[in-house]
Amino acid sequence: MVKFKRYFTGFNLYLLLGFFILFISSITRHLLFHSGAYDLGIFDNAVYLISQREYPYITFRGLHIMGDHAAFIFYPIALLYSLYPSVYWLFFIQSLSLSLAVLPIRKLCEIFGIKAEKAKTICLVYLLYPVIFNVNLFDFHPETIATPLFFLAVLTSNAFGNNKPPGRWYLFAASIILILGCKAVLSLNVAAMGLWLLLFRNRRIEGLVATSTGLFWFIVASQIVIPKFSGGEAAAVSRYAYLGDSVTEIILNIFTKPQAVLSHLFTLPNLEYLILLFIPVIPIISWRELDNLFPAIPTIVINLLADYQPQKDLVHQYSLPIVPFLIITAIASLSRQKTLLSKDIKIRLWALIMFIALTRWTKFLPVIPKSYWRDVYQWQATRQAIELINGKDTVFTNHRYASHLTHRKILYLANETIDYQQVFASKYILLNVKNPGYPTSREDMEKLISLLLADNNFTLAYRRDDIFLFIRKN
Repeated sequence: MVKFKRYFTGFNLYLLLGFFILFISSITRHLLFHSGAYDLGIFDNAVYLISQREYPYITFRGLHIMGDHAAFIFYPIALLYSLYPSVYWLFFIQSLSLSLAVLPIRKLCEIFGIKAEKAKTICLVYLLYPVIFNVNLFDFHPETIATPLFFLAVLTSNAFGNNKPPGRWYLFAASIILILGCKAVLSLNVAAMGLWLLLFRNRRIEGLVATSTGLFWFIVASQIVIPKFSGGEAAAVSRYAYLGDSVTEIILNIFTKPQAVLSHLFTLPNLEYLILLFIPVIPIISWRELDNLFPAIPTIVINLLADYQPQKDLVHQYSLPIVPFLIITAIASLSRQKTLLSKDIKIRLWALIMFIALTRWTKFLPVIPKSYWRDVYQWQATRQAIELINGKDTVFTNHRYASHLTHRKILYLANETIDYQQVFASKYILLNVKNPGYPTSREDMEKLISLLLADNNFTLAYRRDDIFLFIRKN
Protein backbone atom coordinates (compact mmCIF):
# COMPACT_ATOMS: atom_id res chain seq x y z
CA MET A 1 0.00 0.00 0.00
CA VAL A 2 2.85 2.36 0.87
CA LYS A 3 4.58 1.65 -2.45
CA PHE A 4 1.30 2.27 -4.26
CA LYS A 5 0.86 5.66 -2.58
CA ARG A 6 4.33 6.76 -3.66
CA TYR A 7 3.22 6.77 -7.27
CA PHE A 8 0.49 9.29 -6.48
CA THR A 9 2.53 11.87 -4.62
CA GLY A 10 4.93 14.64 -5.59
CA PHE A 11 5.88 14.91 -9.26
CA ASN A 12 3.92 11.79 -10.20
CA LEU A 13 0.79 13.43 -8.85
CA TYR A 14 1.45 16.52 -10.98
CA LEU A 15 1.90 14.33 -14.04
CA LEU A 16 -1.26 12.30 -13.39
CA LEU A 17 -3.42 15.32 -12.57
CA GLY A 18 -2.11 17.18 -15.60
CA PHE A 19 -2.86 14.23 -17.86
CA PHE A 20 -6.32 13.68 -16.36
CA ILE A 21 -7.40 17.32 -16.71
CA LEU A 22 -6.05 17.64 -20.25
CA PHE A 23 -7.50 14.34 -21.40
CA ILE A 24 -10.96 14.89 -19.92
CA SER A 25 -11.11 18.43 -21.31
CA SER A 26 -10.26 17.40 -24.87
CA ILE A 27 -12.62 14.42 -25.03
CA THR A 28 -15.44 16.46 -23.47
CA ARG A 29 -15.10 19.03 -26.25
CA HIS A 30 -15.09 16.23 -28.81
CA LEU A 31 -18.15 14.51 -27.35
CA LEU A 32 -20.02 17.82 -27.46
CA PHE A 33 -19.26 18.05 -31.22
CA HIS A 34 -16.91 21.02 -31.08
CA SER A 35 -13.83 19.32 -32.48
CA GLY A 36 -13.40 19.63 -36.22
CA ALA A 37 -12.05 18.42 -39.52
CA TYR A 38 -9.20 20.92 -39.21
CA ASP A 39 -7.17 19.55 -37.57
CA LEU A 40 -8.43 16.51 -35.69
CA GLY A 41 -10.28 14.99 -38.63
CA ILE A 42 -7.26 15.28 -40.93
CA PHE A 43 -4.95 13.37 -38.62
CA ASP A 44 -7.50 10.81 -37.50
CA ASN A 45 -8.38 10.03 -41.12
CA ALA A 46 -4.69 9.68 -42.05
CA VAL A 47 -3.80 7.41 -39.14
CA TYR A 48 -6.87 5.26 -39.73
CA LEU A 49 -6.01 4.79 -43.42
CA ILE A 50 -2.40 3.92 -42.60
CA SER A 51 -3.56 1.37 -40.02
CA GLN A 52 -5.78 -0.22 -42.66
CA ARG A 53 -2.84 -0.29 -45.12
CA GLU A 54 -4.64 2.18 -47.34
CA TYR A 55 -3.12 5.13 -49.19
CA PRO A 56 -3.40 8.04 -46.67
CA TYR A 57 -4.90 10.59 -49.03
CA ILE A 58 -7.12 13.03 -47.14
CA THR A 59 -9.97 13.77 -49.53
CA PHE A 60 -11.30 16.83 -47.71
CA ARG A 61 -7.76 18.23 -47.46
CA GLY A 62 -6.84 17.23 -51.01
CA LEU A 63 -3.43 15.72 -50.33
CA HIS A 64 -1.42 12.84 -48.90
CA ILE A 65 -0.70 13.23 -45.18
CA MET A 66 3.05 13.59 -45.90
CA GLY A 67 2.20 16.55 -48.13
CA ASP A 68 0.81 18.42 -45.14
CA HIS A 69 3.80 18.77 -42.79
CA ALA A 70 5.95 15.75 -43.71
CA ALA A 71 4.99 14.31 -40.32
CA PHE A 72 6.09 10.67 -40.43
CA ILE A 73 5.19 10.28 -36.74
CA PHE A 74 1.72 9.17 -37.86
CA TYR A 75 3.06 5.87 -39.14
CA PRO A 76 4.11 4.54 -35.70
CA ILE A 77 0.92 6.00 -34.19
CA ALA A 78 -1.02 3.86 -36.67
CA LEU A 79 0.17 0.76 -34.78
CA LEU A 80 -2.23 1.74 -31.99
CA TYR A 81 -5.06 2.06 -34.50
CA SER A 82 -4.19 -1.42 -35.70
CA LEU A 83 -5.08 -2.68 -32.24
CA TYR A 84 -8.29 -0.67 -32.10
CA PRO A 85 -9.11 2.26 -34.42
CA SER A 86 -10.28 5.18 -32.31
CA VAL A 87 -9.76 8.93 -32.35
CA TYR A 88 -9.32 8.76 -28.58
CA TRP A 89 -5.81 7.44 -29.13
CA LEU A 90 -4.88 10.89 -30.43
CA PHE A 91 -6.36 12.60 -27.37
CA PHE A 92 -4.53 10.13 -25.14
CA ILE A 93 -1.19 10.64 -26.89
CA GLN A 94 -1.51 14.42 -26.86
CA SER A 95 -2.49 14.76 -23.20
CA LEU A 96 0.12 12.23 -22.09
CA SER A 97 2.88 13.88 -24.11
CA LEU A 98 2.19 17.32 -22.69
CA SER A 99 2.06 15.93 -19.16
CA LEU A 100 5.21 13.79 -19.50
CA ALA A 101 7.29 16.96 -19.82
CA VAL A 102 7.13 17.10 -16.02
CA LEU A 103 9.73 14.32 -15.83
CA PRO A 104 12.60 15.98 -17.77
CA ILE A 105 11.71 19.32 -16.13
CA ARG A 106 12.24 17.69 -12.74
CA LYS A 107 15.59 16.26 -13.86
CA LEU A 108 16.74 19.62 -15.22
CA CYS A 109 15.86 21.22 -11.89
CA GLU A 110 18.02 18.64 -10.12
CA ILE A 111 20.95 19.46 -12.40
CA PHE A 112 20.59 23.14 -11.51
CA GLY A 113 20.47 22.30 -7.81
CA ILE A 114 16.88 23.44 -7.40
CA LYS A 115 15.16 21.92 -4.40
CA ALA A 116 12.16 19.64 -4.76
CA GLU A 117 9.55 22.19 -3.67
CA LYS A 118 10.79 24.80 -6.11
CA ALA A 119 10.97 22.16 -8.84
CA LYS A 120 7.31 21.33 -8.21
CA THR A 121 6.53 25.02 -8.58
CA ILE A 122 8.27 25.11 -11.97
CA CYS A 123 6.34 22.02 -13.07
CA LEU A 124 3.16 23.78 -12.06
CA VAL A 125 4.15 26.88 -14.05
CA TYR A 126 4.59 24.64 -17.09
CA LEU A 127 1.27 22.82 -16.64
CA LEU A 128 -0.56 26.12 -16.10
CA TYR A 129 1.12 27.88 -19.02
CA PRO A 130 -1.86 28.97 -21.17
CA VAL A 131 -0.59 27.48 -24.45
CA ILE A 132 -0.47 23.98 -22.94
CA PHE A 133 -4.15 23.88 -22.00
CA ASN A 134 -5.35 25.76 -25.07
CA VAL A 135 -3.46 23.64 -27.60
CA ASN A 136 -4.58 20.43 -25.96
CA LEU A 137 -8.15 21.66 -26.24
CA PHE A 138 -7.81 22.57 -29.91
CA ASP A 139 -8.20 19.20 -31.67
CA PHE A 140 -4.89 17.33 -32.15
CA HIS A 141 -1.47 18.49 -33.32
CA PRO A 142 1.62 16.28 -33.59
CA GLU A 143 3.94 18.99 -32.26
CA THR A 144 2.50 18.27 -28.80
CA ILE A 145 4.49 15.02 -28.97
CA ALA A 146 7.63 17.08 -29.57
CA THR A 147 7.15 19.17 -26.41
CA PRO A 148 8.61 16.71 -23.87
CA LEU A 149 11.18 15.65 -26.49
CA PHE A 150 12.68 19.15 -26.59
CA PHE A 151 13.20 18.96 -22.83
CA LEU A 152 14.69 15.49 -23.22
CA ALA A 153 17.02 16.62 -26.02
CA VAL A 154 18.36 19.47 -23.88
CA LEU A 155 18.70 17.17 -20.88
CA THR A 156 20.60 14.45 -22.76
CA SER A 157 22.80 16.94 -24.61
CA ASN A 158 24.56 17.75 -21.32
CA ALA A 159 23.96 21.43 -22.01
CA PHE A 160 24.02 22.26 -18.31
CA GLY A 161 26.71 20.01 -16.89
CA ASN A 162 28.26 16.59 -17.01
CA ASN A 163 25.07 14.68 -16.35
CA LYS A 164 25.30 11.40 -18.27
CA PRO A 165 22.16 9.31 -17.90
CA PRO A 166 22.23 5.74 -19.24
CA GLY A 167 21.82 5.65 -23.00
CA ARG A 168 22.34 9.40 -23.24
CA TRP A 169 23.40 9.37 -26.89
CA TYR A 170 20.56 7.09 -27.91
CA LEU A 171 18.04 9.29 -26.13
CA PHE A 172 19.48 12.46 -27.66
CA ALA A 173 19.39 11.01 -31.18
CA ALA A 174 15.95 9.46 -30.73
CA SER A 175 14.46 12.69 -29.37
CA ILE A 176 15.77 14.68 -32.37
CA ILE A 177 14.48 12.16 -34.91
CA LEU A 178 11.03 12.05 -33.29
CA ILE A 179 10.87 15.86 -33.12
CA LEU A 180 11.61 16.04 -36.86
CA GLY A 181 8.88 13.46 -37.46
CA CYS A 182 6.25 15.61 -35.77
CA LYS A 183 6.36 18.58 -38.14
CA ALA A 184 8.80 19.75 -40.81
CA VAL A 185 9.09 23.30 -39.47
CA LEU A 186 10.36 21.97 -36.12
CA SER A 187 13.58 21.13 -37.94
CA LEU A 188 14.42 24.84 -37.68
CA ASN A 189 14.14 24.63 -33.89
CA VAL A 190 16.37 21.54 -33.89
CA ALA A 191 18.94 23.36 -36.03
CA ALA A 192 18.77 26.42 -33.76
CA MET A 193 19.15 24.18 -30.71
CA GLY A 194 22.31 22.79 -32.30
CA LEU A 195 23.70 26.31 -32.79
CA TRP A 196 22.81 27.10 -29.17
CA LEU A 197 24.71 24.02 -28.00
CA LEU A 198 27.72 25.05 -30.11
CA LEU A 199 27.78 28.77 -29.32
CA PHE A 200 26.56 28.94 -25.75
CA ARG A 201 27.05 25.48 -24.19
CA ASN A 202 30.29 24.25 -25.78
CA ARG A 203 28.69 20.94 -26.79
CA ARG A 204 30.36 20.48 -30.16
CA ILE A 205 29.31 16.98 -31.16
CA GLU A 206 25.71 17.37 -30.00
CA GLY A 207 25.53 20.81 -31.56
CA LEU A 208 26.84 19.65 -34.93
CA VAL A 209 24.50 16.66 -34.95
CA ALA A 210 21.44 18.76 -34.16
CA THR A 211 22.30 21.56 -36.58
CA SER A 212 23.17 19.32 -39.52
CA THR A 213 20.22 17.00 -38.97
CA GLY A 214 17.76 19.86 -38.60
CA LEU A 215 18.94 21.70 -41.71
CA PHE A 216 19.09 18.49 -43.73
CA TRP A 217 15.51 17.51 -42.89
CA PHE A 218 14.22 21.04 -43.48
CA ILE A 219 15.64 21.01 -47.00
CA VAL A 220 14.45 17.48 -47.75
CA ALA A 221 10.97 18.06 -46.30
CA SER A 222 10.33 21.50 -47.83
CA GLN A 223 11.92 20.88 -51.23
CA ILE A 224 11.22 17.18 -51.86
CA VAL A 225 8.73 15.48 -49.53
CA ILE A 226 5.99 18.13 -49.26
CA PRO A 227 6.03 19.10 -52.97
CA LYS A 228 5.98 15.43 -54.00
CA PHE A 229 2.95 14.55 -51.88
CA SER A 230 1.06 17.85 -52.15
CA GLY A 231 1.89 18.90 -55.68
CA GLY A 232 3.07 22.31 -54.55
CA GLU A 233 4.67 24.37 -51.80
CA ALA A 234 3.83 24.00 -48.12
CA ALA A 235 0.39 25.44 -47.34
CA ALA A 236 1.80 28.00 -44.89
CA VAL A 237 3.78 29.72 -47.67
CA SER A 238 0.71 31.80 -48.52
CA ARG A 239 0.98 33.49 -45.10
CA TYR A 240 4.22 35.13 -46.27
CA ALA A 241 3.08 36.17 -49.76
CA TYR A 242 4.70 39.60 -49.38
CA LEU A 243 8.07 37.80 -49.27
CA GLY A 244 7.51 35.34 -52.11
CA ASP A 245 5.59 32.28 -53.19
CA SER A 246 8.08 29.55 -52.27
CA VAL A 247 10.10 28.55 -49.21
CA THR A 248 13.37 29.35 -50.99
CA GLU A 249 12.19 32.76 -52.16
CA ILE A 250 10.85 33.68 -48.72
CA ILE A 251 14.14 32.80 -47.01
CA LEU A 252 16.10 34.77 -49.61
CA ASN A 253 13.89 37.84 -49.30
CA ILE A 254 14.12 37.85 -45.51
CA PHE A 255 17.76 38.85 -45.99
CA THR A 256 17.43 40.95 -49.15
CA LYS A 257 14.26 42.91 -48.33
CA PRO A 258 14.85 44.26 -44.83
CA GLN A 259 12.26 47.03 -45.24
CA ALA A 260 9.45 44.55 -45.92
CA VAL A 261 10.59 42.38 -43.00
CA LEU A 262 10.85 45.25 -40.53
CA SER A 263 7.47 46.69 -41.54
CA HIS A 264 5.86 43.35 -40.66
CA LEU A 265 7.87 42.82 -37.47
CA PHE A 266 7.19 46.12 -35.72
CA THR A 267 3.41 46.13 -35.48
CA LEU A 268 0.93 46.43 -32.63
CA PRO A 269 -0.43 42.86 -33.11
CA ASN A 270 3.14 41.54 -32.79
CA LEU A 271 3.73 43.59 -29.65
CA GLU A 272 0.51 42.27 -28.15
CA TYR A 273 1.52 38.73 -29.09
CA LEU A 274 4.93 39.02 -27.42
CA ILE A 275 3.38 40.44 -24.27
CA LEU A 276 0.88 37.58 -24.07
CA LEU A 277 3.60 35.04 -24.82
CA PHE A 278 6.02 36.19 -22.14
CA ILE A 279 3.81 37.55 -19.40
CA PRO A 280 3.10 34.16 -17.73
CA VAL A 281 6.85 33.73 -17.07
CA ILE A 282 8.13 37.33 -16.97
CA PRO A 283 8.35 37.37 -13.14
CA ILE A 284 10.59 34.28 -13.06
CA ILE A 285 13.04 34.87 -15.90
CA SER A 286 16.18 37.00 -15.96
CA TRP A 287 17.55 38.81 -19.00
CA ARG A 288 20.94 37.25 -18.22
CA GLU A 289 19.51 33.82 -19.08
CA LEU A 290 17.77 34.77 -22.32
CA ASP A 291 20.37 32.91 -24.36
CA ASN A 292 18.38 29.78 -23.45
CA LEU A 293 15.61 31.08 -25.73
CA PHE A 294 17.89 30.83 -28.78
CA PRO A 295 16.33 27.55 -30.03
CA ALA A 296 12.90 29.21 -29.96
CA ILE A 297 13.94 32.10 -32.23
CA PRO A 298 12.83 30.42 -35.50
CA THR A 299 9.29 29.94 -34.17
CA ILE A 300 9.11 33.47 -32.77
CA VAL A 301 10.30 35.00 -36.06
CA ILE A 302 8.01 32.82 -38.17
CA ASN A 303 5.01 33.83 -36.08
CA LEU A 304 5.87 37.52 -36.11
CA LEU A 305 6.34 37.60 -39.88
CA ALA A 306 3.13 35.72 -40.70
CA ASP A 307 0.06 37.43 -42.16
CA TYR A 308 -2.10 35.03 -40.18
CA GLN A 309 -3.66 36.01 -36.86
CA PRO A 310 -3.79 32.50 -35.28
CA GLN A 311 0.02 32.50 -35.26
CA LYS A 312 -0.09 35.48 -32.91
CA ASP A 313 -2.19 34.18 -30.05
CA LEU A 314 -1.99 31.62 -27.24
CA VAL A 315 -4.98 29.63 -28.49
CA HIS A 316 -3.45 27.79 -31.43
CA GLN A 317 -0.49 25.43 -31.70
CA TYR A 318 1.98 27.80 -33.35
CA SER A 319 3.63 28.99 -30.13
CA LEU A 320 4.04 25.54 -28.61
CA PRO A 321 7.73 25.01 -29.62
CA ILE A 322 8.62 28.14 -27.65
CA VAL A 323 7.27 26.83 -24.34
CA PRO A 324 10.07 24.32 -23.50
CA PHE A 325 12.72 27.00 -23.84
CA LEU A 326 10.73 29.52 -21.81
CA ILE A 327 10.59 26.97 -19.00
CA ILE A 328 14.30 26.14 -19.34
CA THR A 329 15.04 29.87 -19.16
CA ALA A 330 12.92 30.07 -15.99
CA ILE A 331 14.78 27.10 -14.46
CA ALA A 332 18.15 28.70 -15.13
CA SER A 333 16.95 32.09 -13.88
CA LEU A 334 15.49 30.79 -10.62
CA SER A 335 18.67 28.85 -9.85
CA ARG A 336 21.30 31.46 -10.76
CA GLN A 337 19.72 34.91 -10.87
CA LYS A 338 17.47 37.16 -8.88
CA THR A 339 13.97 37.23 -10.35
CA LEU A 340 10.96 39.43 -9.72
CA LEU A 341 9.20 36.56 -7.96
CA SER A 342 11.14 33.92 -6.03
CA LYS A 343 8.82 32.58 -3.34
CA ASP A 344 6.88 29.48 -4.37
CA ILE A 345 3.48 30.73 -3.24
CA LYS A 346 3.79 33.94 -5.26
CA ILE A 347 4.99 32.12 -8.37
CA ARG A 348 2.15 29.60 -8.14
CA LEU A 349 -0.41 32.33 -7.60
CA TRP A 350 0.85 34.25 -10.65
CA ALA A 351 0.75 31.09 -12.78
CA LEU A 352 -2.83 30.43 -11.66
CA ILE A 353 -3.89 34.01 -12.45
CA MET A 354 -2.38 33.73 -15.94
CA PHE A 355 -4.14 30.41 -16.48
CA ILE A 356 -7.50 31.86 -15.50
CA ALA A 357 -6.98 34.98 -17.62
CA LEU A 358 -5.53 33.45 -20.80
CA THR A 359 -6.97 29.95 -21.22
CA ARG A 360 -10.29 28.81 -22.64
CA TRP A 361 -11.54 27.09 -19.49
CA THR A 362 -14.69 29.24 -19.58
CA LYS A 363 -15.79 27.28 -22.65
CA PHE A 364 -16.91 24.55 -20.24
CA LEU A 365 -19.25 26.86 -18.32
CA PRO A 366 -22.88 26.44 -19.50
CA VAL A 367 -23.74 30.04 -18.57
CA ILE A 368 -21.24 31.46 -21.10
CA PRO A 369 -22.96 32.33 -24.44
CA LYS A 370 -20.22 30.76 -26.60
CA SER A 371 -19.54 27.75 -24.41
CA TYR A 372 -19.35 24.18 -25.65
CA TRP A 373 -22.81 23.62 -24.17
CA ARG A 374 -24.55 26.30 -26.21
CA ASP A 375 -26.23 23.85 -28.59
CA VAL A 376 -26.39 20.81 -26.37
CA TYR A 377 -30.09 20.45 -27.28
CA GLN A 378 -28.87 19.05 -30.61
CA TRP A 379 -26.59 16.47 -29.01
CA GLN A 380 -28.99 13.53 -28.96
CA ALA A 381 -30.26 14.20 -32.47
CA THR A 382 -26.69 14.37 -33.78
CA ARG A 383 -25.78 11.09 -32.11
CA GLN A 384 -28.83 9.37 -33.54
CA ALA A 385 -28.13 10.68 -37.04
CA ILE A 386 -24.51 9.51 -36.93
CA GLU A 387 -25.60 6.04 -35.78
CA LEU A 388 -27.66 5.73 -38.98
CA ILE A 389 -24.52 6.10 -41.11
CA ASN A 390 -23.50 2.52 -41.83
CA GLY A 391 -20.29 1.06 -43.17
CA LYS A 392 -17.51 3.03 -44.84
CA ASP A 393 -19.51 4.77 -47.56
CA THR A 394 -18.74 8.33 -48.66
CA VAL A 395 -20.07 11.09 -46.41
CA PHE A 396 -20.61 14.81 -46.98
CA THR A 397 -20.91 16.79 -43.74
CA ASN A 398 -20.12 19.92 -41.75
CA HIS A 399 -16.69 20.71 -40.32
CA ARG A 400 -17.68 19.94 -36.72
CA TYR A 401 -18.99 16.45 -37.49
CA ALA A 402 -16.09 15.33 -39.67
CA SER A 403 -13.89 14.03 -36.85
CA HIS A 404 -16.70 11.63 -35.88
CA LEU A 405 -16.86 10.19 -39.40
CA THR A 406 -13.25 9.97 -40.56
CA HIS A 407 -12.85 6.19 -40.49
CA ARG A 408 -13.50 5.83 -44.19
CA LYS A 409 -11.65 6.44 -47.46
CA ILE A 410 -13.68 9.38 -48.69
CA LEU A 411 -15.11 12.23 -46.65
CA TYR A 412 -16.24 15.57 -48.06
CA LEU A 413 -16.76 18.87 -46.25
CA ALA A 414 -19.16 21.75 -46.65
CA ASN A 415 -16.81 24.70 -47.20
CA GLU A 416 -17.30 28.38 -48.04
CA THR A 417 -18.45 27.24 -51.49
CA ILE A 418 -20.50 24.07 -51.63
CA ASP A 419 -19.11 21.57 -54.11
CA TYR A 420 -22.29 19.96 -55.44
CA GLN A 421 -20.34 17.30 -57.30
CA GLN A 422 -19.12 16.06 -53.95
CA VAL A 423 -22.65 16.21 -52.55
CA PHE A 424 -24.10 14.06 -55.33
CA ALA A 425 -21.15 11.64 -55.13
CA SER A 426 -21.85 10.92 -51.45
CA LYS A 427 -23.96 8.14 -49.96
CA TYR A 428 -24.76 10.12 -46.81
CA ILE A 429 -25.20 13.86 -46.29
CA LEU A 430 -25.26 14.96 -42.65
CA LEU A 431 -25.99 18.65 -42.07
CA ASN A 432 -26.67 21.05 -39.23
CA VAL A 433 -28.77 23.89 -40.57
CA LYS A 434 -28.83 26.11 -37.48
CA ASN A 435 -25.24 25.69 -36.25
CA PRO A 436 -23.24 24.60 -39.30
CA GLY A 437 -19.97 25.90 -37.89
CA TYR A 438 -16.80 26.94 -39.69
CA PRO A 439 -16.70 27.88 -42.56
CA THR A 440 -20.25 27.53 -43.86
CA SER A 441 -23.31 29.71 -43.34
CA ARG A 442 -26.89 28.92 -42.40
CA GLU A 443 -28.07 30.27 -45.76
CA ASP A 444 -25.85 27.79 -47.61
CA MET A 445 -27.20 24.92 -45.53
CA GLU A 446 -30.82 25.92 -46.13
CA LYS A 447 -30.19 26.14 -49.86
CA LEU A 448 -28.51 22.73 -49.94
CA ILE A 449 -31.25 21.10 -47.88
CA SER A 450 -33.94 22.53 -50.16
CA LEU A 451 -32.11 21.11 -53.15
CA LEU A 452 -31.82 17.66 -51.58
CA LEU A 453 -35.48 17.61 -50.54
CA ALA A 454 -36.46 18.26 -54.17
CA ASP A 455 -34.11 15.59 -55.53
CA ASN A 456 -35.67 12.16 -56.00
CA ASN A 457 -32.26 10.50 -55.74
CA PHE A 458 -32.07 11.30 -52.04
CA THR A 459 -34.18 10.23 -49.09
CA LEU A 460 -34.53 12.27 -45.92
CA ALA A 461 -33.66 9.53 -43.43
CA TYR A 462 -33.58 11.67 -40.28
CA ARG A 463 -34.67 15.12 -39.17
CA ARG A 464 -34.72 16.52 -35.67
CA ASP A 465 -33.59 19.72 -33.94
CA ASP A 466 -32.25 21.18 -37.22
CA ILE A 467 -30.15 18.06 -37.89
CA PHE A 468 -30.72 16.54 -41.34
CA LEU A 469 -29.46 13.21 -42.69
CA PHE A 470 -30.01 12.36 -46.36
CA ILE A 471 -29.21 9.00 -47.96
CA ARG A 472 -28.67 8.57 -51.68
CA LYS A 473 -30.96 5.85 -53.03
CA ASN A 474 -28.66 4.37 -55.70
